[in-house]
Amino acid sequence: MSFKKISIRDGKFRKVVDGKEVQIDSDVLDVVIVNAAGMSRMFYAGSYDPNRAASPSCWSSNTQAPDPDVPAETRQSTRCIDCEQNIRGSGGGGSRACKFLQRIAVTIVEDNLYDVFQLQLPATSLFGEAERGWMSMQNYVKHLVKHDTSATTVVTRICFEQTSYAPRLRFRPMRVLDEAELKIAMELEKHPDTLKAITFSAPPVWSSAASPFDEVEGFTVSEIA
Repeated sequence: MSFKKISIRDGKFRKVVDGKEVQIDSDVLDVVIVNAAGMSRMFYAGSYDPNRAASPSCWSSNTQAPDPDVPAETRQSTRCIDCEQNIRGSGGGGSRACKFLQRIAVTIVEDNLYDVFQLQLPATSLFGEAERGWMSMQNYVKHLVKHDTSATTVVTRICFEQTSYAPRLRFRPMRVLDEAELKIAMELEKHPDTLKAITFSAPPVWSSAASPFDEVEGFTVSEIA
Protein backbone atom coordinates (compact mmCIF):
# COMPACT_ATOMS: atom_id res chain seq x y z
CA MET A 1 0.00 0.00 0.00
CA SER A 2 1.62 3.27 -1.10
CA PHE A 3 1.35 6.39 1.02
CA LYS A 4 0.11 9.44 -0.83
CA LYS A 5 -0.01 13.01 0.31
CA ILE A 6 -0.39 16.50 -1.03
CA SER A 7 2.30 18.95 -0.02
CA ILE A 8 1.84 22.72 -0.05
CA ARG A 9 5.42 23.78 -0.68
CA ASP A 10 6.15 27.12 -2.39
CA GLY A 11 2.50 28.01 -2.88
CA LYS A 12 1.74 24.98 -5.06
CA PHE A 13 -0.08 21.72 -4.49
CA ARG A 14 2.30 18.84 -5.11
CA LYS A 15 1.43 15.15 -5.19
CA VAL A 16 3.85 13.00 -3.23
CA VAL A 17 3.77 9.18 -3.37
CA ASP A 18 5.98 7.22 -0.94
CA GLY A 19 8.12 10.31 -0.40
CA LYS A 20 8.65 11.03 -4.09
CA GLU A 21 7.10 14.04 -5.81
CA VAL A 22 5.24 12.81 -8.86
CA GLN A 23 3.39 15.85 -10.09
CA ILE A 24 3.18 19.61 -9.54
CA ASP A 25 -0.32 21.04 -9.62
CA SER A 26 -1.63 24.59 -9.66
CA ASP A 27 -2.42 26.80 -6.68
CA VAL A 28 -6.08 25.68 -6.80
CA LEU A 29 -7.34 22.18 -6.07
CA ASP A 30 -10.84 20.65 -6.15
CA VAL A 31 -11.22 17.77 -3.69
CA VAL A 32 -13.68 15.70 -1.71
CA ILE A 33 -12.87 15.56 2.00
CA VAL A 34 -13.62 11.95 2.92
CA ASN A 35 -12.51 12.09 6.56
CA ALA A 36 -10.52 14.17 9.03
CA ALA A 37 -8.55 13.71 12.20
CA GLY A 38 -9.11 15.86 15.25
CA MET A 39 -6.86 18.79 15.99
CA SER A 40 -3.32 17.94 17.06
CA ARG A 41 -0.14 19.82 17.95
CA MET A 42 3.51 19.51 16.99
CA PHE A 43 6.73 21.14 18.14
CA TYR A 44 10.03 21.21 16.25
CA ALA A 45 13.18 22.24 18.05
CA GLY A 46 15.63 24.48 16.21
CA SER A 47 15.17 26.75 13.23
CA TYR A 48 13.14 25.74 10.18
CA ASP A 49 15.22 24.63 7.20
CA PRO A 50 13.19 23.95 4.02
CA ASN A 51 16.06 21.89 2.60
CA ARG A 52 16.34 19.50 5.54
CA ALA A 53 13.79 16.98 6.71
CA ALA A 54 13.30 17.05 10.48
CA SER A 55 11.36 15.02 13.01
CA PRO A 56 9.21 16.70 15.66
CA SER A 57 10.59 16.86 19.19
CA CYS A 58 7.19 16.75 20.88
CA TRP A 59 3.63 16.22 19.72
CA SER A 60 0.09 15.72 20.95
CA SER A 61 -2.71 14.01 19.08
CA ASN A 62 -5.37 15.49 21.40
CA THR A 63 -3.87 18.97 22.17
CA GLN A 64 -4.03 18.18 25.89
CA ALA A 65 -0.83 16.26 26.65
CA PRO A 66 2.17 14.80 24.81
CA ASP A 67 1.52 11.40 23.26
CA PRO A 68 2.93 8.40 25.19
CA ASP A 69 5.47 7.70 22.45
CA VAL A 70 7.11 11.14 22.70
CA PRO A 71 10.67 10.49 24.00
CA ALA A 72 11.15 11.63 27.59
CA GLU A 73 14.26 13.61 26.65
CA THR A 74 12.35 15.76 24.13
CA ARG A 75 8.98 16.00 25.91
CA GLN A 76 8.37 19.68 26.61
CA SER A 77 5.78 19.41 29.40
CA THR A 78 3.35 16.99 30.99
CA ARG A 79 0.38 19.12 29.88
CA CYS A 80 0.11 21.24 26.75
CA ILE A 81 -1.67 24.04 28.60
CA ASP A 82 1.34 24.46 30.92
CA CYS A 83 3.99 24.19 28.23
CA GLU A 84 6.27 27.16 27.55
CA GLN A 85 6.10 26.28 23.84
CA ASN A 86 2.37 27.07 24.01
CA ILE A 87 2.94 30.68 25.07
CA ARG A 88 2.33 33.36 22.46
CA GLY A 89 5.69 34.72 21.40
CA SER A 90 7.53 31.44 21.87
CA GLY A 91 7.52 31.12 18.08
CA GLY A 92 8.36 33.57 15.33
CA GLY A 93 6.23 36.65 14.77
CA GLY A 94 4.45 36.40 18.10
CA SER A 95 3.14 32.91 17.36
CA ARG A 96 3.34 29.77 19.48
CA ALA A 97 6.35 27.50 18.92
CA CYS A 98 4.08 24.45 19.23
CA LYS A 99 1.76 24.56 16.25
CA PHE A 100 -1.79 23.35 15.77
CA LEU A 101 -2.38 21.16 12.75
CA GLN A 102 -5.05 18.89 11.31
CA ARG A 103 -4.82 16.01 8.88
CA ILE A 104 -7.58 15.46 6.37
CA ALA A 105 -8.03 12.70 3.80
CA VAL A 106 -9.03 13.91 0.36
CA THR A 107 -9.58 12.62 -3.15
CA ILE A 108 -8.90 14.83 -6.16
CA VAL A 109 -12.00 15.34 -8.25
CA GLU A 110 -10.26 15.45 -11.63
CA ASP A 111 -8.33 12.24 -10.89
CA ASN A 112 -9.29 8.75 -9.77
CA LEU A 113 -11.65 9.35 -6.85
CA TYR A 114 -10.47 6.14 -5.20
CA ASP A 115 -6.97 7.60 -4.69
CA VAL A 116 -6.81 8.96 -1.14
CA PHE A 117 -4.25 11.61 -0.21
CA GLN A 118 -3.24 13.04 3.14
CA LEU A 119 -3.34 16.82 3.34
CA GLN A 120 -1.88 18.31 6.51
CA LEU A 121 -3.34 21.70 7.34
CA PRO A 122 -1.15 24.14 9.29
CA ALA A 123 -2.61 26.42 11.96
CA THR A 124 -2.74 29.31 9.49
CA SER A 125 -5.25 27.30 7.43
CA LEU A 126 -7.40 26.27 10.40
CA PHE A 127 -8.28 29.65 11.86
CA GLY A 128 -9.20 33.10 10.57
CA GLU A 129 -12.14 35.03 9.25
CA ALA A 130 -13.79 34.54 5.87
CA GLU A 131 -12.83 36.89 3.05
CA ARG A 132 -14.69 37.16 -0.25
CA GLY A 133 -16.33 33.77 0.29
CA TRP A 134 -13.06 31.96 1.12
CA MET A 135 -12.93 30.43 4.61
CA SER A 136 -10.51 28.87 7.05
CA MET A 137 -11.16 25.19 7.69
CA GLN A 138 -12.91 25.80 11.00
CA ASN A 139 -15.20 28.45 9.51
CA TYR A 140 -15.76 26.33 6.41
CA VAL A 141 -17.06 23.41 8.46
CA LYS A 142 -19.29 25.75 10.48
CA HIS A 143 -20.64 27.11 7.20
CA LEU A 144 -21.47 23.62 5.93
CA VAL A 145 -23.10 22.61 9.22
CA LYS A 146 -25.20 25.78 9.17
CA HIS A 147 -26.53 24.64 5.80
CA ASP A 148 -27.05 21.06 7.02
CA THR A 149 -24.29 19.79 4.73
CA SER A 150 -21.35 17.47 5.29
CA ALA A 151 -17.92 18.07 3.76
CA THR A 152 -18.07 14.53 2.40
CA THR A 153 -21.03 15.40 0.18
CA VAL A 154 -19.59 18.38 -1.70
CA VAL A 155 -16.67 19.33 -3.91
CA THR A 156 -14.40 21.61 -1.92
CA ARG A 157 -12.15 24.07 -3.71
CA ILE A 158 -8.88 24.85 -1.91
CA CYS A 159 -6.66 27.78 -2.80
CA PHE A 160 -3.63 29.58 -1.41
CA GLU A 161 -4.15 32.98 0.17
CA GLN A 162 -1.43 34.80 -1.69
CA THR A 163 -1.24 37.75 0.71
CA SER A 164 0.12 35.57 3.51
CA TYR A 165 3.85 35.11 4.21
CA ALA A 166 3.18 31.59 5.52
CA PRO A 167 1.27 28.75 3.78
CA ARG A 168 -2.39 29.58 4.26
CA LEU A 169 -5.15 27.60 2.58
CA ARG A 170 -8.72 28.77 2.20
CA PHE A 171 -11.82 26.74 1.32
CA ARG A 172 -15.21 27.10 -0.35
CA PRO A 173 -17.91 24.69 -1.58
CA MET A 174 -18.31 24.35 -5.34
CA ARG A 175 -21.10 21.82 -5.94
CA VAL A 176 -22.89 18.82 -4.49
CA LEU A 177 -21.51 15.41 -5.46
CA ASP A 178 -23.47 13.42 -7.98
CA GLU A 179 -24.83 10.01 -6.99
CA ALA A 180 -21.83 8.02 -8.24
CA GLU A 181 -19.30 10.36 -6.58
CA LEU A 182 -21.20 10.30 -3.30
CA LYS A 183 -21.21 6.50 -3.26
CA ILE A 184 -17.42 6.44 -3.62
CA ALA A 185 -16.97 9.09 -0.90
CA MET A 186 -19.11 7.08 1.52
CA GLU A 187 -17.13 3.91 0.75
CA LEU A 188 -13.85 5.70 1.44
CA GLU A 189 -14.81 7.25 4.77
CA LYS A 190 -13.48 4.31 6.81
CA HIS A 191 -11.23 2.75 4.17
CA PRO A 192 -7.74 1.71 5.43
CA ASP A 193 -6.07 4.24 3.10
CA THR A 194 -8.24 6.98 4.57
CA LEU A 195 -7.55 6.05 8.17
CA LYS A 196 -3.84 5.84 7.43
CA ALA A 197 -3.94 9.31 5.90
CA ILE A 198 -5.38 10.93 9.03
CA THR A 199 -3.43 8.91 11.60
CA PHE A 200 -0.14 10.09 13.10
CA SER A 201 1.09 7.01 14.96
CA ALA A 202 -1.91 5.02 16.16
CA PRO A 203 -5.37 4.13 14.77
CA PRO A 204 -7.90 6.86 15.59
CA VAL A 205 -10.60 6.26 18.18
CA TRP A 206 -13.92 7.22 16.70
CA SER A 207 -17.08 8.18 18.57
CA SER A 208 -20.41 8.13 16.82
CA ALA A 209 -21.39 11.25 18.74
CA ALA A 210 -18.25 13.26 18.01
CA SER A 211 -17.18 15.17 14.96
CA PRO A 212 -13.49 15.35 14.04
CA PHE A 213 -14.09 19.09 13.59
CA ASP A 214 -15.61 19.69 17.06
CA GLU A 215 -12.56 21.44 18.47
CA VAL A 216 -12.50 25.06 17.43
CA GLU A 217 -10.24 26.90 19.86
CA GLY A 218 -7.13 25.40 21.46
CA PHE A 219 -8.39 23.61 24.54
CA THR A 220 -12.10 24.38 24.21
CA VAL A 221 -14.45 21.92 22.57
CA SER A 222 -17.42 23.64 20.98
CA GLU A 223 -20.54 22.06 19.57
CA ILE A 224 -20.88 22.99 15.89
CA ALA A 225 -23.06 20.11 14.76
